[in-house]
Amino acid sequence: MSHGKYENGRRGRRAPARKERATFLIVCEGARTEPHYFEGFRVRVEDADIFGKGYNTLSLVQETITIRENSHKAYDQVWCVFDRDDFPVENFNRALELAAQNDIRVAYSNQAFEIWYLLHFHFHNAAIHRDQYAEKLGKELKRPYKKNDREIFTILRGKRTDAIRNARQLYESYTPHLPATDNPCTTVYLLVEELIKNLPGQP
Repeated sequence: MSHGKYENGRRGRRAPARKERATFLIVCEGARTEPHYFEGFRVRVEDADIFGKGYNTLSLVQETITIRENSHKAYDQVWCVFDRDDFPVENFNRALELAAQNDIRVAYSNQAFEIWYLLHFHFHNAAIHRDQYAEKLGKELKRPYKKNDREIFTILRGKRTDAIRNARQLYESYTPHLPATDNPCTTVYLLVEELIKNLPGQP
């Protein structure tokens, strides 16, 4: 019969196997807004490399491929984060196709990343131009919204579950899915869910 090891005269329990954490490469279109948000996860998620490149759609996917090829790490998940903006539909669709062909997941927002922030406060399915999000967020935050706000992750953290639920409901309201024209819409919640799975303390 097998027994556990004895330590200091007592039978020691085997330490539970440590869960392997996923490694992430997250490459963002914005140089500030998206990186500042995802960096809020960084101290709690092991091996999450986050870049804000200032490129858009197709160029961003191409840059992500280059970063992965030149990295010494073998990432478990590679993500691009970009907006629909007012770029040509062809560019946006081609970016999604190129990402899929290269095993890159996309957290896109139509029109802007700020729709993800707004969904922390309430469900929103009215199409508005990206320039209107700052005003709406300012009302919810009770202060002017700034793209380079490093406190935004902390401010929104307690409402994250609501945001995921609202974003999923919004995404599922479109049948069939046409990312270039589904406005508003965001798949940022899919990336956030993956990051949450890798927070310390998660089963």
